[in-house]
Amino acid sequence: MNSEFIAMLDYLEREKGIKREVLIEAISTALITAAKKSFSISREVRIDINSKSGQIRAFAKPLVVETVTHPQEEISLTRARQIKRDIALGDEIEVEVTPSDFGRIAAQTARQAITQRIRQIEKNMIYEEFKDRAGEIVSGTVRRFERLDVVIDLGKFEAIMPSRERVATEEYNIGDRLRAYVLAVENGTRGPEIILSRSHPNFIRRLFEIEVSEINDRTVEIRSIAREAGFRTKVAVYSANEKIDPVGACVGVRGARVKNIVRELNNEKVDIIRWHEDPREFLKEAIKPTRLKSIEVDEASHTLRITVDKEELALTIGKRGQNARLTSRLVGWELDISEDRTAAEVFEQQMAGAAHQLASALGLTEKEAKILTDGGMTSLEVILTAESTDIAELLPCDLTRAQLILEAAKKQLEQSPS
Repeated sequence: MNSEFIAMLDYLEREKGIKREVLIEAISTALITAAKKSFSISREVRIDINSKSGQIRAFAKPLVVETVTHPQEEISLTRARQIKRDIALGDEIEVEVTPSDFGRIAAQTARQAITQRIRQIEKNMIYEEFKDRAGEIVSGTVRRFERLDVVIDLGKFEAIMPSRERVATEEYNIGDRLRAYVLAVENGTRGPEIILSRSHPNFIRRLFEIEVSEINDRTVEIRSIAREAGFRTKVAVYSANEKIDPVGACVGVRGARVKNIVRELNNEKVDIIRWHEDPREFLKEAIKPTRLKSIEVDEASHTLRITVDKEELALTIGKRGQNARLTSRLVGWELDISEDRTAAEVFEQQMAGAAHQLASALGLTEKEAKILTDGGMTSLEVILTAESTDIAELLPCDLTRAQLILEAAKKQLEQSPS
């Protein structure tokens, strides 16, 4: 037992990095419990382990009495005085109680205690090493899957990427090498747990800090991030130094810096935007290439009401509203997007005026005049370029009435001043 015991302590100290004193303390604690069960001793028991020789001895403190009635807890005064001359009744005296078969009990108990202690020490090591690393990026290898959660091997330890922190568009296979964001290190009832994420917006922030030296040294700041993981991310950047272009710094020469980030994100689209304190200017940058027709700021509801041309409405909102959602999160304001009706209203008014003039000039009803203007006949001059069959087909009416309309148009033009 002794040589094996010492060899085991040496191995654990060397390979696991666990101090010998810590292991001996754990074994002693376990052996005390085992000794009390084996000897039926309820009083204080002490275990002495020689860390060099491996010898294990057990000691107890029985109570000194005149007549022994409980041999496992008491010692006679006569025997006690053989050990210590000045002992008195009612005192406690430490005596060795190591039984002949204690080596077998000690070996079995030591293995169990060491196994348990190693588990606990490894858990503590995980927590101590990672408790201050929340918010960092780590690299690991996909080890296995627990339902939809991904277990990642970080070397000495394992971490878990819950299904909620995965990127929906990414597929992971056992053996894949991944980088992920340390979302939290939780020391729960089952021990410490390292929670990783690839979908968190701060994963983007850390990637930019790694790739862009100006962000790492705080020359350029990331002011806000809006992300729909796997699809699109918008990043707003700012620099207090007017000589530095924050967007250009993040993009890099020929786009090298942002390309590295996009590659890590498996081609997720990344938009880099210049941050502005003024929400109007910030919105104009964030929603490019859309050109805004108007912006109204509603401070009470914290809403930006914007209008865009009809042709750009779909682009502004984006597929399934994605562009509008991300822009709203990025600028920190609710967005109310609507089509600019100004040009359409002017056109409608012009058409209504033209129809009214034709109705008065040609003796038509407002409805008939509107049919003609909708058909492109918006003036007397245009009507005179048409054939009677064209008018008859539009209204519809017979050729006789169509001819009368043409003649009325000709007469009105002849009477009008040149």
